[in-house]
Amino acid sequence: MEMRAVYAEELAKLMAADRHVCVLDADLAKASGTRALYERFPRQMFDCGVAEQNMASIAAGLASYGFKPWIESFTPFATRRICDQIAISIAYAKANVKIVGTDPGISAELNGGTHMSMEDIGVVRSIPGMVIFEPVDEVQLRAAMPVLAAYEGALYLRLFRKALPTVFPEDYRFELFKADTLRTGRDLTIFVSGFLTKDALDAARQLAAEGVEAEVVNVHTIKPIDRETVIASARRTGAVLTVENHNVIGGLHSAVLEALAEEKIPACAVGVQDRFGEVGKLPYLREALGLTVENIVNTAKRAVSLKGVL
Repeated sequence: MEMRAVYAEELAKLMAADRHVCVLDADLAKASGTRALYERFPRQMFDCGVAEQNMASIAAGLASYGFKPWIESFTPFATRRICDQIAISIAYAKANVKIVGTDPGISAELNGGTHMSMEDIGVVRSIPGMVIFEPVDEVQLRAAMPVLAAYEGALYLRLFRKALPTVFPEDYRFELFKADTLRTGRDLTIFVSGFLTKDALDAARQLAAEGVEAEVVNVHTIKPIDRETVIASARRTGAVLTVENHNVIGGLHSAVLEALAEEKIPACAVGVQDRFGEVGKLPYLREALGLTVENIVNTAKRAVSLKGVL
């Protein structure tokens, strides 16, 4: 099932259980997967038109009256365009608003560079008090939705819209502020977020065939990062690789390095190398921006080779 369909299904459950849960979109309900909710919950759905800043301000106002708004749009419009409203109207005011940015990074594909937010995590992460969550698959998103809804405060959900391969088992238990160790290893730790988690696991299997045992940790909540797990894993393996569908500046790589600032552990990165995106389908964009299993394997080997050198 597409991730946006899972999101809409779980959102419908929340709306049915609590009339204070409402959804605001900026003329992108179809793209976000929530168009059908207008028929089921006409008094809890609001189309604000192509006016994202106004949408964020309305949500903050609704939250001040006890409503529990979710606002949704393409990632650049849900972060860059409304940064000031997130900072002042939502975060500063401690408003209970959930912000959903869809098609993060290269998943914007044919919409091109203008719609590819390579910096959205960095933008939101710099705002005090924000929580940032990025799901890996349908199982994790379903488990997370009621937890996200129960969290009292401003939260950013970075949502891949299309279907993703399953990573987690059906009996997976989700903890918002706890990273998930998917594979144990002794030679390096791969910290990964979002849809590249499956690629990190595939890379770990290739590395194992070459005698390199990689630990794979899914950091689904990038802020606040699970420092305890990050530090413990890095100390155990002695080398680190971060993998993310985001600029290596400001996102997962930066968050991991901040956690490891006092540790003498080599760290390398697979991510967008401080550039804008471009028009293309996912396979092409993966190659163009280095977000491939092959690059994960090669960069992991480089991280291991730096052990004892730095």
